[in-house]
Amino acid sequence: MVVSIKKTGVNLLLDKAELRSHNLVHILSNIGSPDILLIGDFMLDKYVWGEVKRISQEAPIPVLNVTSEEIRPGGAGSVANNLAQLGANVCCYGVIGNDDEGRRLLNNLNGIGVETDGIVQASDRPTTVKVRMMGHLQSAGKGIQQLLRIDYEKVDDIEDEIQDEIISKIESKVQHVDIILISDMNKGVLSCRILETVIRLGKDNNVPVIVDPRLSNDYTIYKGATAITPNRFETKLATGIKITDVNSMRSAGKKLLEESLFEYVIITADKDGMFLYRNDGSCDLIPTVPKDVYDVSGAGDMVLSVFGFVVGSKSSFEDAAMIANIAAGIEVGKIGAVPISKSEILSELMGGSNPLYTKIKVLDELEKILNDRRGRNERIVFTNGCFDILHVGHIEYLKFSRQQGDVLVIGLNTDRSVREQKGEQRPFVSEDERARLISALEDVSYVILFDELTPDKLIKRLKPDVLVKGEDWKEKGVVGREFVESYGGKVILAPFVKNASTTDIVTRIIERNNNLR
Repeated sequence: MVVSIKKTGVNLLLDKAELRSHNLVHILSNIGSPDILLIGDFMLDKYVWGEVKRISQEAPIPVLNVTSEEIRPGGAGSVANNLAQLGANVCCYGVIGNDDEGRRLLNNLNGIGVETDGIVQASDRPTTVKVRMMGHLQSAGKGIQQLLRIDYEKVDDIEDEIQDEIISKIESKVQHVDIILISDMNKGVLSCRILETVIRLGKDNNVPVIVDPRLSNDYTIYKGATAITPNRFETKLATGIKITDVNSMRSAGKKLLEESLFEYVIITADKDGMFLYRNDGSCDLIPTVPKDVYDVSGAGDMVLSVFGFVVGSKSSFEDAAMIANIAAGIEVGKIGAVPISKSEILSELMGGSNPLYTKIKVLDELEKILNDRRGRNERIVFTNGCFDILHVGHIEYLKFSRQQGDVLVIGLNTDRSVREQKGEQRPFVSEDERARLISALEDVSYVILFDELTPDKLIKRLKPDVLVKGEDWKEKGVVGREFVESYGGKVILAPFVKNASTTDIVTRIIERNNNLR
């Protein structure tokens, strides 16, 4: 539900159901793998985990008893990690040191499948490293808390020769990407010259440029970028306007947009949600869904990542804002900068924290899950359908299907796919509601939406051991039969339940309604 507040001129997206709208579910379920150019400050995050049981005798400070250590890509590396998890193709550009930490970072980035040919190893500067001491405060009865952060860095602008090298690499790549993301943490990589060049290249090649800005009082260094995503504090510093309500957000958004010719300003306002200001003066406030907050350190990276992923897949900034808002809410419930999956966002769209809705998956993740379960000698069963107005025939059909193996995967036609098959009046129940109903059934292991007329593409990716269809498909031919049988899989026809169909139910409803008149 969109409510227009005339006093402020702001569209307030109030209803939580709006955040779970079938449009967002459809976008996320059918999104592709955009090619993303990411430039910024790549760094190594090191987490030192332990317990705090006492205070030092040497000074009034906690003593951390170390239990484990962990490294993660940080800064722009965190954005790359998020994007890789979401399924994007990422090419990275930046500078790290020619040192052990830099090599560990490169190995980590290569390990998650992103392209690192654009990252230059410089001998005159170290790789930026952030060490976070994370302690479980046992005596205070508290969970994990960050006790201290130690930074190793050099923040001078990179040498002109290295700037030339990075620009040259980007010039040869920019025509082949869907979007450019700039992750600026003010560590010396993003000089005025590089920023100006990258933004101009984006404009010249009709490629959107989205910026997660540094802490600065001058955002004209990003002039001409498509969009910028400052948080509440960054917005105040850049505009001089304290962000307290929608009026202050609108004033700040207008000032930033007019000064630097952005098309969109997206202000992330923590507990107040996300504010989207457009160059035509219209704006939306997207409220946050209340969450337990454990760590905000990765929220900004997640917002940039999801915006890049969704807009790079040719969806609107409005849809991207709503999905990014949900993703950031999930992120702050984790410790440190941790990537999240499309399925986590999809589950939140469908049913929040209800564990039933974690059954709803996207293709890349489901493929990995099934490979793992197949490795444990579990038998994968697949069937598909519209399941529009769930009835006893569906229940018996799914129960039969589940009996054919250990894991039952349901391919569910999207609304568009149903309309193409059954006409403009169908479906009666939207795809997100149908997915939630199916996932609530005990016999169902996983649900995946598909947009095509047939599940042929899905079957070829998932490679089920057993393919089940109703016996009414015997004469019509079962889609996927030849492929499944080619590797020794089985095709089984389920018995037909008489007098149980959506058409029959709708017909009875119409007849009874007519009799009541």
